[in-house]
Amino acid sequence: MEEPRFSVSEFIDVVNQTLDYAYPSTLVEGEVSEFKINQGKWVFFNLKEDDNSLSCFMPLFQLKIPLEDGMKVVVRGRPKLTKWGKFSFTAQQIMPVGEGSIKKAYEMLKKKLAAEGLFDAARKRPLPRDLTKIGVISSTGAAGYADFCKIVNARWGGLKIQTAHTQVQGMDAPAQIIRALKYFNEKSEVQLIAIIRGGGSADDLSCFNDEALAREIAASKIPVITGIGHEVDESLADLVADLRGSTPSNVAELITPDKTAILATVSQNIKSARSQFCQALIISYDTLNHYRDNLKDGLKAKLSQADTHLSEQITRLNGTILQHLNTLSSHAADAVSGARRTLLTKLNAEIEKNESAIKMVERLNPELVLKQGYSIISGKLAPGENVEITTLNQIASAEIKAIKERK
Repeated sequence: MEEPRFSVSEFIDVVNQTLDYAYPSTLVEGEVSEFKINQGKWVFFNLKEDDNSLSCFMPLFQLKIPLEDGMKVVVRGRPKLTKWGKFSFTAQQIMPVGEGSIKKAYEMLKKKLAAEGLFDAARKRPLPRDLTKIGVISSTGAAGYADFCKIVNARWGGLKIQTAHTQVQGMDAPAQIIRALKYFNEKSEVQLIAIIRGGGSADDLSCFNDEALAREIAASKIPVITGIGHEVDESLADLVADLRGSTPSNVAELITPDKTAILATVSQNIKSARSQFCQALIISYDTLNHYRDNLKDGLKAKLSQADTHLSEQITRLNGTILQHLNTLSSHAADAVSGARRTLLTKLNAEIEKNESAIKMVERLNPELVLKQGYSIISGKLAPGENVEITTLNQIASAEIKAIKERK
């Protein structure tokens, strides 16, 4: 069999075609050495392992983490034979691995973003009040996501959750989360975006220290809250978000009121209002009676001081005085009755107002809907998606086969 013969350029092209076919995208792990930036455009470094070394190259704009010699990283890229006959690895994405390298990259990038003011408290926005629809970015199969949904539904029913399913660890996670943020900002009507992920190792959570992701969170037009890992974990995504929850469960508590506590407060307010109105009514009634008694005593004192020599005048005026006394007594009684009616009217109005509030809260209870024979469907309504169907006594899982518009 005749051996193939190539020109130099043909051979380089054939080798690169073979490499592209065999290794279209490859992950290589090693230690960074001889890192340098050339002409402000190109990044060059070697990946070392013992006595082995691999030359790497990438455009500067694709470098999303700070690098320095000695850091351990995993690089995604493609092998290539250059036209100068040198083997090189064209890097497309880099992520630190190992606690030491992750911490070093984190501190370097944290210092950079802090200098730009991305963590300043002045740029943080308060959470919207009266939430009705929120966007959640998470892995829907994760325990943290399930805990979040459970607590939200238990604390306050009726909150609509639109979920963007993404990876929450690994090299692909930052790009997926960024796409979800862009979607919610451009094509959704959510009032708040929550990025949540349960606990994990430093390697697992390192994707939330991505510079592009941190900048996308800072640029979001919609307020962002994060709940990543455990309370002791801290990421750049947490620092740049408008509010940080310690865990996904804590985020659920921060964004929803506790309906049990609200009902207790309303009930206590009704009791307090009743007590205050009754006390005010008693005080007003006693005051009017005291005024009437003082008035009678004053008139009697004046009569007792009259000179006995004026008996004829007293007799003549006696009828007039008695008539005045009856009129004053009648007016005082009318005043007491009027005040009582006014206070009772205000009391009943307050009671009706608070009872209406209680009924409004009770109508929001999804259990009432379930008792009427309806069910609640949770999940994305799209063909092939899995949803959860909740009835009064059962919870079922189903797959959406087809969707059609209701006429």
